[in-house]
Amino acid sequence: MPESNKEYLVGVDLGGTKILAGVFDQKLNCLGSAKLSTKAGRGPDAVIERVARCVKDAIDECDLQMKQVIGVGVGAPGASDPVAGRVIFAPNLDWRDVPLKKELEKQLGVPVFIENDCNIQALGVHAKEFKGKPQHLVGIFIGTGIGAGLILDGKLYSGFNRTAGEIGHMVLEVGGPKCNCGNRGCFEALASRTAIFKRIQSAVKDGQKTILTEILEGHLKDMRSGDLRKAIRRGDKLVEKIVEEAAEYTGIAVANVINLLNPEVVVLGGGVMDALEDEMLAIIVETAHDNAMPGTDKGIEIVASKLGDEAGITGGAVLAKQNLG
Repeated sequence: MPESNKEYLVGVDLGGTKILAGVFDQKLNCLGSAKLSTKAGRGPDAVIERVARCVKDAIDECDLQMKQVIGVGVGAPGASDPVAGRVIFAPNLDWRDVPLKKELEKQLGVPVFIENDCNIQALGVHAKEFKGKPQHLVGIFIGTGIGAGLILDGKLYSGFNRTAGEIGHMVLEVGGPKCNCGNRGCFEALASRTAIFKRIQSAVKDGQKTILTEILEGHLKDMRSGDLRKAIRRGDKLVEKIVEEAAEYTGIAVANVINLLNPEVVVLGGGVMDALEDEMLAIIVETAHDNAMPGTDKGIEIVASKLGDEAGITGGAVLAKQNLG
């Protein structure tokens, strides 16, 4: 292949349950993608092999070859050190100090760059949906957990210990429900998918009624975010109340972000927002404006991302492009 064809980028979203890889051109158009289950229980070496396989599958899907790829960007869940190329701690994968960059480069033979998954998603949303225009953007991603990515002065901000953006562990209710991090009342323990599901399950145990028991034939552990939307649309008052409360907590978190950082744009993404935007966004916006200090929220956009699953892989391509630029 002529050298001029060596211009493609690959973005990878490495999650606790699935690996998604997408191939992009220089204009950040996604040309094709591939998906594999993570199988985190098999340990880091096996997972890294699966990431490499997923990248190769995506390239094959586009009828391209590895030698036409100039770089790969990976978003990993948890604390990452992009300079050392290591995942410091990823609770969803049960990883501690894993040299992801080095191992993937060995298997793929191209430069690999890593970052925290929420930082990567914020990069993707900023570059693709907002054409890189806002100087200050905060992306809040609500899924199994809750995290954020901060774009300040047009650049990703990672903080002193490279862990900035852990918005899910901002305490919103002193003495509130226990969080996986060990604290109580964290945003993540109040409004994540996990928190919403826990509240529904404990309400059912207490004898409260929900259409979900009928939709899921009694198997509440199989609940998905989309089931909540179905239940609300069928008039389920319990689910509606719990989702509304999660939206209010999210609005308070957004108000705190506005008071602290005053970004131009706050973008909400992740699986919960993808499924429940119509049920949650208006409440989040209203609560944020009610709780932000008067005058601080003037002209600030609070919107839902439309990128969905593509935010992470797009951000991975952006990360590779920036590092190679």
